[in-house]
Amino acid sequence: MPQSICANIATKFICRCTKAICAAFLLSLMAGGPSAAQDAAASPTETAVSLAALLREAEQNNPQIQAAWQAWQAARKVPSQVSTLPDPQFQVQQLNVGSPRPFAGYTNSNFAYFGLGFSQDIPYPGKLHLKGEIAQRDASVAQQQYESARRSVLESFKAAYFQLVSLDNTLKILRDDSALLQQVERAAAARYQSGAGNQQDVLEAQLEQTKLLRETASTELSSAQAEARLKEILNRSQASSDITPSGLPESALPYTFEELLDAAIKQNPDISGAEKIVERQKLAVNLAKKDFYPDFNIQYMWQRTDPAEYPAYYMLTFGIRVPIYRRRRQRPELEQSQADLNASRSAYQAETQQVSLELRNEYDAAQKTSQILTIYREGLVPQSRAEFQAGLAGYETGRQDFQATLSAFLDVLRLDQEYWQTSAEHETALAQLEKLTGLALLEEGDGK
Repeated sequence: MPQSICANIATKFICRCTKAICAAFLLSLMAGGPSAAQDAAASPTETAVSLAALLREAEQNNPQIQAAWQAWQAARKVPSQVSTLPDPQFQVQQLNVGSPRPFAGYTNSNFAYFGLGFSQDIPYPGKLHLKGEIAQRDASVAQQQYESARRSVLESFKAAYFQLVSLDNTLKILRDDSALLQQVERAAAARYQSGAGNQQDVLEAQLEQTKLLRETASTELSSAQAEARLKEILNRSQASSDITPSGLPESALPYTFEELLDAAIKQNPDISGAEKIVERQKLAVNLAKKDFYPDFNIQYMWQRTDPAEYPAYYMLTFGIRVPIYRRRRQRPELEQSQADLNASRSAYQAETQQVSLELRNEYDAAQKTSQILTIYREGLVPQSRAEFQAGLAGYETGRQDFQATLSAFLDVLRLDQEYWQTSAEHETALAQLEKLTGLALLEEGDGK
């Protein structure tokens, strides 16, 4: 068979393969699913929701935040309970002489009587006040735990939100860069048809198109998982409508590390909670010391015999509960409280160091990712695109080989994806700093 006929057959085969792959790619993008819902341009009826609005919804509806809030409200009700005297006891007595029947012999003996009385336990002075103070510290710890839960949930939401925006932009990049790859494929096919190129270049371009299909499907899966995470935090049904994020800004960091550290020490709920526990344990030591002192009991009784014959009786009783088992009860209790106090102090120091470490890591991450984003935006991304366009023009005229052109395209694709991933990492680091310090650092915007 002549060589020209073989070339024509091969060319027709390649064109058919190219059309089939492009059609499959377009169908996958047009099909229903996460990618169609996440592309704001593809669905004009969708409305992007700002991060601030979603955060307000999460704060109102998230079950974890609500559970922590209810626990705090419950703890606030304890101090008045434990600082109040024990309930008094009221008594009714009836004594007979000579007969088991009620009120039998009531008029026969001055020993028979009907009596009313009450008794009241009175703890040693200062005990109830200390118990109330300890409960107040427990309520303060519950408040800090609520704040910690709130910040943690909102930080998790921000991280998932930024990841969703990054994945949405990655999907757009894959679609846009697919058009660039089609330019390479058309150039390879034209060179092959003219006899200046070879069939391997065309097939390799088609292989990269297929890889883009695989990467698109993988990115759509990750995007769907990120959106499911957002719905979980918002306490929405997984069957509810998709979330369309508003954008991914590049927020600035206007604080030094020292300023952030000072804010964290003053406002971090984990540190504040550990500090409240230290205060609580100091009060617990004082209460354990109070337990070495006795508690008291007062009883008063009115007794009525036959009013015609005998006068009424009035009896006042004062009792003391003496702690005589100090070696087995009070002393171990005091030693336990002192050990708990020392443990709480160590836990406070450990929590402070842990927050400082996290703050240092997130601050460095925010600083470095900001620098890297500048390098991407002002250097790598435009340079890679310029190199690709120049290489493609050179390949079309025969001044550059196919592998260099394909490598330039892959650089464009990789750097675009890395830019958005780094942008998400930058905003996530700032979200972590917000959680640690309580400062507002994130900005609303539409991103790049």
